[in-house]
Amino acid sequence: MAEVRMKPRLSTVLAAGGVGTAVTAALGSLGVATYFARRVVTPEHEKKDDTWIVSVDRADDGPDTITLVASPHTLSSGRYGLWLDHGEGHARVGEVISSDLTPRKSVDRTVVRELLDLDEGRLVPGPARWNSYYYSGDPGTAVGLDFENVHVPSDVGDLPAWRVPPREDTERPGEWAVLVHGRSAKREETIRALPLLHDLGFTSLVPKYRNDQGAPPSADGRYNLGLSEWRDVEAAISYAVSQGARQVTLLGWSMGGAIVLQTLDRSDYARFVVKVVLDCPVIDWGVVLSHHADLNKLPRLASMLGKVLMGRKATRHLVGVAEPLDIAVTNWVARAGELRHRILLMHSRTDDVVPYGPSEELANKRADLITLDLWDGPLHCREWNTDAERWERTLAAFLT
Repeated sequence: MAEVRMKPRLSTVLAAGGVGTAVTAALGSLGVATYFARRVVTPEHEKKDDTWIVSVDRADDGPDTITLVASPHTLSSGRYGLWLDHGEGHARVGEVISSDLTPRKSVDRTVVRELLDLDEGRLVPGPARWNSYYYSGDPGTAVGLDFENVHVPSDVGDLPAWRVPPREDTERPGEWAVLVHGRSAKREETIRALPLLHDLGFTSLVPKYRNDQGAPPSADGRYNLGLSEWRDVEAAISYAVSQGARQVTLLGWSMGGAIVLQTLDRSDYARFVVKVVLDCPVIDWGVVLSHHADLNKLPRLASMLGKVLMGRKATRHLVGVAEPLDIAVTNWVARAGELRHRILLMHSRTDDVVPYGPSEELANKRADLITLDLWDGPLHCREWNTDAERWERTLAAFLT
């Protein structure tokens, strides 16, 4: 390939001209901050394979097994899925059976897990993508529930949604649940809660929201960290009320939790909400952004600048958002006194994506409203994966 010659950066020219390292550093931090902020608000729909299947072993007497290259994900306890053939296929895996973690030159460390089922596609050695939802498909193919594809009218257009009726002998007339998935996630993230809600008598509604794949885009095509997406949850509640809902329970995972909290604060329809369930929620985007800047070894100055760029009208175009994103209003530890709804808050102390600290602080401030369930061991939003019985028991006790 021919050598690519790039024009000298402005920072290089200034430094060569003796303007000084302070200006160079400031310009460099601004560039890093802009890139970081844009990554945060840009939907990530095309995700790369992140796992490697070493072998698949079918057993005559005993469980089928799958051997994977070892990583924090593949070594996690619990049940998970694997997307195969660039998302066209799917398999489900169970607990770790054994692992080879002895360092060896040029040989990857491996982990052997139970192979539970092949839902679709080909299961052969090669690349795959880890699925922390465990389930794939829709409520019918994943857990055998009857459901209806409906559309929820919102200010950006009609939002596709699953409507799952309750079990007939347990129906609670007028009680609905609206389930909200996380950032760049799929609705499959919420399927784990549907069988329990079905058995408890809830009608469940699982909408996509703006900028999801298959949903209408917003004007800027960017995530707004809950500061615009709340309108889509409001639209879902409005739909539920139009269909006879008298009481609504909101469930939110990760950024879905941030969206739910903004809905409670901003929507007139919050008066229909009686209970809230948050799983590893973003309680304070400021803490989450600083955490990810540290993970990516970015200077703290770049992290701080990124928040400023998002929140100022004059610089929002650098990030690509149509309206400024005021990170301060996402800090619910500081706004704890404004909460009015009963909340079940589940979070893992070992969450690798959203630090649990703000959840614990918020629960301590509002012990009158918040039931806190802290876990040890699971990674982000994987409590159900590691102990589904505990997760469902906790949820059922809160809802009933």
